Amino acid sequence: MGVEPLRIVSVSLGSSKRDKTARSELLGVPLLLDRKGVDGKLYRAVELISRLAPEVQAIGLGGIDLYLFAGNRRFVVRDALKLARAAGTTPIADGSLLKRILEPQQMEYLLSERPDISLEGKKVLMVSAVDRTGMAQVLDEAAGEIVFGDLIFGLGIPIPLRSYRAVVSLARILLPLITKLPFQVLYPTGEKQEKVRPKHRRWLEWADVIAGDYHYIRRNLPDDLAGKVVITNTTTEDDRELLRERGLNHLITTTPVVDGRSFGMNVLEGSIQALIRHFGDYPNEHNLRIYLNKLQLLPTVSLLQEESA
Repeated sequence: MGVEPLRIVSVSLGSSKRDKTARSELLGVPLLLDRKGVDGKLYRAVELISRLAPEVQAIGLGGIDLYLFAGNRRFVVRDALKLARAAGTTPIADGSLLKRILEPQQMEYLLSERPDISLEGKKVLMVSAVDRTGMAQVLDEAAGEIVFGDLIFGLGIPIPLRSYRAVVSLARILLPLITKLPFQVLYPTGEKQEKVRPKHRRWLEWADVIAGDYHYIRRNLPDDLAGKVVITNTTTEDDRELLRERGLNHLITTTPVVDGRSFGMNVLEGSIQALIRHFGDYPNEHNLRIYLNKLQLLPTVSLLQEESA
């Protein structure tokens, strides 16, 4: 008789059209990964989390961040806190810990082990840094020229930030206010995730490397991605085909690809939390680092044009 898989459910404010169920394993332990979108309806997410929490080993928060960061200062997103409280004692994950610990390690790996993805002299656009500070700091140091799009993509203010230091300085002023706004104001949720509305396309056309949240990237996709590199996650098979059709070759995801889908960082973080509890440990940051060392997770580099050929 097989071992019952650990069930991790990501409840996402995103479109239900992107839902996916897949099986995987970590350290020999089977996992059942499930992504459920609520089409932007916060009340449905609260209801779903409350219902699922007693049945699953961990719940991920998708399409919303629980925490945003100004350097080392952490700010709680008010709407996300409502969702986290609905989980009760069930472990909740928004992916922020892994974004601060795992993603910078993965960026360092790419820079040292993949000479075909060099950032030397390259123009880099990171669509948002306050949700991915680990990646932002590595890219800030390695890029030839960098633009952080937190104001552009998050607030619709057409002002590029040219250094991570500028991001931190501004975030310390704005985040105490921004985290109290309805999250839909800041981020595409529900059916908005399915639409390409290239209001800020010119910044993606300018960049050699485009990094960060996929939904900000997707809404502003240029027609021609040839010669560019995209570093992101939460990409579906349809997303991969869209990127391939527009000429992209190097697609790098910071979460593993499972059954054609790179799940969100919240799913991976929730899976590791469940794994830690499965082995009788407490899912705190110290133990998460220990298990990351055991897992040795590398970024997934997909060569889309070569796969097509």
